[in-house]
Amino acid sequence: MTNNQTRKYIYIALLCAQGIIISLVERAIPFPFAVAPGAKLGLANLITIISLFTLPVNDCFLLMVMRTILSALLGGTLSTFMYSLAGATFSFLGMVVLKRFSRRFISMIGISAAGGLLFNVGQLCVASFIAQSWQVLLYLPVLAFLGILAGIAVGIAANFLFAHVKTLTSLKMQHEI
Repeated sequence: MTNNQTRKYIYIALLCAQGIIISLVERAIPFPFAVAPGAKLGLANLITIISLFTLPVNDCFLLMVMRTILSALLGGTLSTFMYSLAGATFSFLGMVVLKRFSRRFISMIGISAAGGLLFNVGQLCVASFIAQSWQVLLYLPVLAFLGILAGIAVGIAANFLFAHVKTLTSLKMQHEI
């Protein structure tokens, strides 16, 4: 194993650990809106955004899966794992497509907002499958609005980190070359 591979694996492990910690802390924060049960801020998506802009897609996908599995093992249930994995996968795939094909037209904030929306779509697809009813999807407008707002907030945070953390800025530039 080369020195660069070792650094990459350490970087992925650090991002994964940060994502798990953020996820566990977020779970401890009560959501103030009774209108949207099951809604959350999606702060751990910050790690996915950072990885999308600093790692190859396959490493980013591995990170997302590891973070989802470990977060569920440390503080979730089988149902939270299913919802999280579906939401994270929808979100990840959508953000990868937007980043790859709309780089000039959509900012990091826009990509993150789309990720917030798609996370909720993935969760509602699982809920619809479990409930054996498409009517669960009627909840989408509420979750879409909240997901887009949360995605914008996460995108702003990611922009801030890339602007002020020198290591991230250099990794982003290396990844774009």
